[in-house]
Amino acid sequence: MILTLILMPVVAAIALFASRSRAASRVLPLGCALAHLALSVACWRQAPAPALGGWLVLDPIGKLFLLVISVVFFMGAIYAAGFPGTQAPPRNDPSAASDSFQSEPIFNGCLLMLLGTMTLVTASQHLGLLWVAIEGTTLASTPLIYLRRDSRSLEATWKYLLICSVGIALALLGNFFLEVAAAKADGVPNHSMVLSEVLSGAAHFDKTWVKAAFILLLIGYGTKMGLAPMHTWLPDAYSESPSPAAPLLSGALINCAFIGVLRAQQVCAAAGLAPFGEEAILALGLLSMAVAAVFILGQTDYKRLLAYSSVENVGIMAVGLGLGGAGAFGSLLHAVNHSFAKAMLFFIAGNLLFVYQTRAIAQVRGLLHRLPFSGVLWLTGFLAITGTPPFGTFVSEFSILKSAVDQGRLWVAAMFLGLLGVIFIGMATAFLGMAQGEAEKETRTRLSWMNLAPPLGLGALVLTLGLYLPPSLTQVLRSAAQSLGGL
Repeated sequence: MILTLILMPVVAAIALFASRSRAASRVLPLGCALAHLALSVACWRQAPAPALGGWLVLDPIGKLFLLVISVVFFMGAIYAAGFPGTQAPPRNDPSAASDSFQSEPIFNGCLLMLLGTMTLVTASQHLGLLWVAIEGTTLASTPLIYLRRDSRSLEATWKYLLICSVGIALALLGNFFLEVAAAKADGVPNHSMVLSEVLSGAAHFDKTWVKAAFILLLIGYGTKMGLAPMHTWLPDAYSESPSPAAPLLSGALINCAFIGVLRAQQVCAAAGLAPFGEEAILALGLLSMAVAAVFILGQTDYKRLLAYSSVENVGIMAVGLGLGGAGAFGSLLHAVNHSFAKAMLFFIAGNLLFVYQTRAIAQVRGLLHRLPFSGVLWLTGFLAITGTPPFGTFVSEFSILKSAVDQGRLWVAAMFLGLLGVIFIGMATAFLGMAQGEAEKETRTRLSWMNLAPPLGLGALVLTLGLYLPPSLTQVLRSAAQSLGGL
């Protein structure tokens, strides 16, 4: 089943690249997304058998993020089925809109290839294969950012490709250092890099080399995750991505890099260096929240606002992971909540871009009157992403805060709460200003159900996770947190 989950979207992508059929481009991604979601749910009912000699295994971390990625992609496939109708011509350039339409099969093919590589990340148990899979997600997603083919998208694409490639190169060096740490422990230069074997022998690894490997892995995968100060590619890439792609980058792809960081922390904890790894992750998490708070205040572009919100939320995930214990549980839960809430907001941002033809916050007014349904969802998404009860993000953020207080790290709790408050004020100023006021055009605009169903479904999921955590999800979260040394 694991191989089917990986190969199905890859084969579908190759078929689209070869045929360039617009008819197939409209049907194939949605059908593939539905089948992928069904198989991902089946993996929760019965664990699939390992594949490739144990290189591909769905452990609790992989199973958790596989389902999240599959849900977000399915919603994205529904939204993309109306593409390019949801895609506003950049700067009122008709030729750019025409280029977007002509590239539709390539665009959807890249989306499917991205799904295949993200699935490979969740199942990879060999640290070298994990590195290959994460680099594969970069290559598959790069053409999505450049779809508009203008100077700004070109700049964003090169930033994304070059900065993430440098980061992934550092992660590769971290894998090499880990191999040296293993070789110095037992004298065998070709020690297995399968995660289970690495964890079983990590206690005997050379501690200095393990520390060096962890720092490289954290910086490398943290760059792709969007942790500050390696986040500089993220605001450009998210804001320039077309409307169907941005939710996948922020709601699904970001988790793949997080898996890399989680694997690095697993090794660090198994080597008896859990406090060392946690302190480094905690420092980057608080820094990311602080950087996001600075740039969210006074932000003038609502897509960049959402991008900096992602920097904040990866910081929250890092803070929880850095605290360890119950904080790791909260971190994983927050990753799930953030994926759904942020994808929801980027879908609605695509609706705003189509109707208002601008990304400027000051030029979007009267949203509740002109787009009543999207306006309500926009405000709902704001409440969800800022951790307002009763949404799931409140539960995950409260879990992280409680972990800090229980550990007696009151300075962390105070800084965490203070930054959350500043970010709430900055985002409230933008969101409420866009929702209220008088629209330039008094007529209401109707949008397709494909533009509205995905954010509605994701918003319902975030709300549900705030009111009720299914026992199966709680069990998987606990198992995943335990594998990180928590609980």
